[in-house]
Amino acid sequence: MHQIADLISIFERTFYQSHNTRLIKGDCEPVYLPATEQVPYHQVVFAHGFYASALHEIAHWLVAGDARRLLEDYGYWYCPDGRDKQKQAEFEKVEVKPQAIEWLLSTAAGFNFNVSVDNLNGEQTCRFDFQQRVHVQVLSLIENGFNSRTESLLKAL
Repeated sequence: MHQIADLISIFERTFYQSHNTRLIKGDCEPVYLPATEQVPYHQVVFAHGFYASALHEIAHWLVAGDARRLLEDYGYWYCPDGRDKQKQAEFEKVEVKPQAIEWLLSTAAGFNFNVSVDNLNGEQTCRFDFQQRVHVQVLSLIENGFNSRTESLLKAL
């Protein structure tokens, strides 16, 4: 398994020149920040130096298209922990593909993957149903192929 410094370095070598994007160890919550006049490169900021957070945030970056990568946090809707069943279902719907990619990245890096429903203080849903939907997406990606950024990173890992 790579260390976090290895992952940062691999991401930098793979995407800095081609996409002006860096993987940044953050101190707080994860966020994607597009380039500004003050910081002339895009930042995939992951939480507290956690390897799993880095892979998860990278997966969101890999899913986001060109237009979304110009928006803070890709312009995604986010409802914090404490979601009711309806909000949790909406959250899980948009998390299937990123978590499938995270699973593949984790496997490529030799890191254990666990799905995250990210709702410790909200209504409980069946984690295994969500895991099954993520697994189906993993199989679909393997069968149908990856976008070029995902493929490049999988090879680099």
